[in-house]
Amino acid sequence: MLRSAPCRYIWSPDKKFRTWRELWLALATAEKELGLEITDEQLAEMAAHLEDINYDVAAAKEKELRHDVMGHIHAFGAQCPAAMPIIHLGATSCYVADNTELIQIRESLKLIKHKLVHLIDNLRTFADDNKDMPTLGFTHYQPAQLVTVGKRASLWLQDFLFDYHAIAAEIDWLPFRGVKGTTGTQASFMELFDGDGEKIRQLDEKVTTRMGFSRSISVSGQTYTRKIDYRVVSLLSGIAQSAMKMATDIRLLSNLKEIEEPFESSQVGSSAMAYKRNPMRSERICSLSRFVMSLVANTAQTHSSQWFERTLDDSANRRIVLPEAALATDVVLTLANNVVSGLKIWPKVIEARVMQELPFMATEVILMACVKAGGDRQDLHEAVRELSMQSAKVVKEEGKPNDLLERIAGDARFVAVHDKLHELMKPELFIGRSSEQVSEFLAADVDPLLQSPECQELLNVDSKDDVGV
Repeated sequence: MLRSAPCRYIWSPDKKFRTWRELWLALATAEKELGLEITDEQLAEMAAHLEDINYDVAAAKEKELRHDVMGHIHAFGAQCPAAMPIIHLGATSCYVADNTELIQIRESLKLIKHKLVHLIDNLRTFADDNKDMPTLGFTHYQPAQLVTVGKRASLWLQDFLFDYHAIAAEIDWLPFRGVKGTTGTQASFMELFDGDGEKIRQLDEKVTTRMGFSRSISVSGQTYTRKIDYRVVSLLSGIAQSAMKMATDIRLLSNLKEIEEPFESSQVGSSAMAYKRNPMRSERICSLSRFVMSLVANTAQTHSSQWFERTLDDSANRRIVLPEAALATDVVLTLANNVVSGLKIWPKVIEARVMQELPFMATEVILMACVKAGGDRQDLHEAVRELSMQSAKVVKEEGKPNDLLERIAGDARFVAVHDKLHELMKPELFIGRSSEQVSEFLAADVDPLLQSPECQELLNVDSKDDVGV
């Protein structure tokens, strides 16, 4: 799978193990502030070795001890001999493992939010630019009443807008695990602080604040509840659903030759059929989105199968699911931004398809105009039905153009509209409030978000990365 560099680093071993060391320093610093015998020298020694991780020592110790956290404690201690006695003091492995994962989750969500803002902005431009262009609507993938190209895009945009608000709320809500001890009771810290519960509460708060979180989870077992993983992956699934819906529409429109994704001048669509312009970016969006959506069931099973305070059958699974869910969603959004920013519209093809179906849609308007001129509604309805069936038969059996208008123009029962048939066939008369709906939606829902200080700041930072598109 192609992955962007920023998201790849968030889930890299280097990011994980650097964060472990930051957490050990945060814990020791807070413990010293609350009265434990920890020296400034020990803290300074730890601070000096947050980034120059001696991976060879960690790997050798992990192989010996069969425990990754203990391997890195010994590796850190080898560089910080004075601090070795107080590294990881009172903590359990989940102190570094779970808290790090929550940091990685939060940073991934922020990156994804950034790309969502750019996608919303790109879709906003596309919807606004094309809000007046009539196009054939489809229900059941059968011709339906006209919409506009921009109105259809606003449906995609609205889905991503919902996703943005959900992600933003999750980032604000996401708690830290904090300092909870082996089974979540903080018993080891009761020993360290001679039963002073207030100091232990402050310890949890100090570490949580130092690591950039506004709060920690109120209660835990050994781990933070895996319900959080389910929530997060469900949100990523929501983005994948939105992206796949949009990309599928684009793939179908590409087949109709109405709208196409970007296609490079030297790009090859098929090794055998040189004329083809396969929508490979949109197909890749659908492929990866399907993968992300499939992970929701996995996280649901992991959460529901955790016994009591914890079991370890979640660990190997989550080391795959959490990074891959974030990485795949990140790539989906990179691809989506690339596609939307370069969509190619073919107005003449769109117009031709509209005009091919418009006579059928115009029959109700024609019928009403004739009734107003004194005609019998029931007789006229039957006449429209007869002529429509005749025209449809010619289209389907002979492959000829829709000639319904010509049939109406030659039928004396419709003489009242013979001189204004052309006026009744303007596509813009059949799009309802599509244009106004797009303008109102952008003004009420999209623009206030994009014009907010936070989004303006994100839009001023390029979201491109090294992922291949």
